[in-house]
Amino acid sequence: MIRLDDICCAYDGKPVLAHVSFHLKKGSCTALLGPNGAGKSTLLRLLNGLVFPDIGSYCFDGTAITERALKDASFEKTFHQRIGFVWQSPDVQLFCSSVEEELAFGPRQMGLPDEEVSQRVADALDLFHIEELKDRAPYTLSGGEKQRVALASVLTMNPDVWTLDEPFSALDAEGQEELLSFFKALKGAGKTLLIATHDAKSLAPLLDGTLTLGRNHTLVAEGDAIS
Repeated sequence: MIRLDDICCAYDGKPVLAHVSFHLKKGSCTALLGPNGAGKSTLLRLLNGLVFPDIGSYCFDGTAITERALKDASFEKTFHQRIGFVWQSPDVQLFCSSVEEELAFGPRQMGLPDEEVSQRVADALDLFHIEELKDRAPYTLSGGEKQRVALASVLTMNPDVWTLDEPFSALDAEGQEELLSFFKALKGAGKTLLIATHDAKSLAPLLDGTLTLGRNHTLVAEGDAIS
């Protein structure tokens, strides 16, 4: 589903990813591990077509993802429908004037009919228990509420691949348990998950493998779903 070959990235000449290669199988759940500054967030941004490698190649479901390819509006739209990104900071992700509009934004960009958009929004509000927040502006919410809204906004897009950057960080113990159950449901539905986390133990029942970035920005891959 996702293949990286010899990916190298640098910011202002400073290496961020060094010769990173792996292949994630469709329907797998993988933890992305490593200390702060190892390049986890950069790797997730690269997978979502937000940054591009200096060398190496990235293929998504057999198609090369390049800056040039994503300049094609039709291709870019289709690609971003198939891969979702939950940012570490919801404040970066949320920008609409209300929670309801936030959840509807993606499906409307997909060109879905109003009835289906409304149904997707209603289902996401219900699943994350945020119905009472639908008229609130995202900036007025607590950290945990923002995280639920960010997750719900990706759910309404129904992507094939979910990439998540520290999704447990703003949640209390109950919220973390609910999120783990949600991940189980996603995996059961055949979705592919890549989750950056400092605590792989909480994901252990779901994991097919791990990707570990070191301080030298190189990667070690382990697990049956990774090659």
